[in-house]
Amino acid sequence: MKAILTLAVRSAWARRLTLGVTLISIALSTALLLAVERVRVDARASFSQSVSGLDLVVGARTGAVQLMLYAVFHSGAATNNVAWKSYEVIASHPAVAWSVPLSLGDSHRGYPVMGTTAEYFTRFKYGDKQALQFAAGDPWKTVFEAVIGSDVAEQLGYPLAHVIKLNHGLGSAESGQLEHGDKPVKVVGILAPTGTPVDRTVLVNLETITALHLDWVAGAPVAGLSIPAQFVAKFDLRPKEITAALVGLKQRSDVFRMQRFINEFRGEPLLAVMPGVALDELWQTLGMVEKSLLAVSMLVVTIGLAGLIAVMLASLNERRRELAILRALGAGPRDMFFMLTAEGLLVTVVGAALGVLLLAATTPLVAPLAQSQFGIVLQSRLLSVEELRLFGAVVLAGFIASLVPGWRAWRLSLADGLTPRI
Repeated sequence: MKAILTLAVRSAWARRLTLGVTLISIALSTALLLAVERVRVDARASFSQSVSGLDLVVGARTGAVQLMLYAVFHSGAATNNVAWKSYEVIASHPAVAWSVPLSLGDSHRGYPVMGTTAEYFTRFKYGDKQALQFAAGDPWKTVFEAVIGSDVAEQLGYPLAHVIKLNHGLGSAESGQLEHGDKPVKVVGILAPTGTPVDRTVLVNLETITALHLDWVAGAPVAGLSIPAQFVAKFDLRPKEITAALVGLKQRSDVFRMQRFINEFRGEPLLAVMPGVALDELWQTLGMVEKSLLAVSMLVVTIGLAGLIAVMLASLNERRRELAILRALGAGPRDMFFMLTAEGLLVTVVGAALGVLLLAATTPLVAPLAQSQFGIVLQSRLLSVEELRLFGAVVLAGFIASLVPGWRAWRLSLADGLTPRI
């Protein structure tokens, strides 16, 4: 058996240029398969950590997924708002350590505008409890100042001190949305990239949202009434209602008790959801996408192994004299079968191993880009259990594929003598 393996290695080395292309194909397809699995796992973990370090997200009673969509991902609209008095009751609960109100519903050139407090910049966490960082500027200090996400700054080209006008409702002035043209806001801060919805958001003081709507009623400006920006300070700018709130508790063990208190709140119908549970539920709707990506990568591996079979079968006609000479030297049909099978398995194992090395080498290079652009935290690690299973599946599939040229060599060795038939 050792002699057969030695022959297989030397035979593969003699045809290294031909098999090298197949080996590279297997390496790339294996790296792709393992990369898709790693991205799938890490993307799910990062998705579940789009917001971290908080215990509950509170909003008007609706579905848990819908609440997360508009409160965390700023997608869609709330079915109803939360009264400010109700929020104050929740915020003052003995079990609550901190709370941050959110007010959504306005936009700027297609980007959502969110009113909140300055505490948002210290309380909001993403990924592995990473805090927001400023690429330039600072949080707002007065009304009519804004902090913009990295995507907003990059796509619209806004520097610090740039003055912008906000639109009422989701959309843009070009799409027919009314504009708060009489009360522009100045950009005083630009956030560093996070790969989360914060990058695509314009953040303003909660009082700014109230000031913008002082002369509005029921979603429309009051005819004949206009309150200039310089006069808004004379009014009480505390909001009457908000869209949602982020809540952190003093003790994690109180989360179910606090959730029940909010869900059974007597003042108005409210809903409190645990972010991790709701995000897992939301991820289930994307399950088909991740399965499709994995299926495509498996297809690529299959094509690579099919190429291995094709190359080895195509070379058999050229090697029939070689096989006949080995038969004359005492090698049996079984030896021919083992030699060709071992040769194909060797190419598969080496190719798959190179794929693993390629994945290990590229992960640290791609990880910063994946986090900044897509919010996916790629972990540089050894193969996980599932990745080891996929690696084993590639090797097993390569072994099965190698049986085809091995069986063909066995048949030829029985039929041929020292002189091959042309």
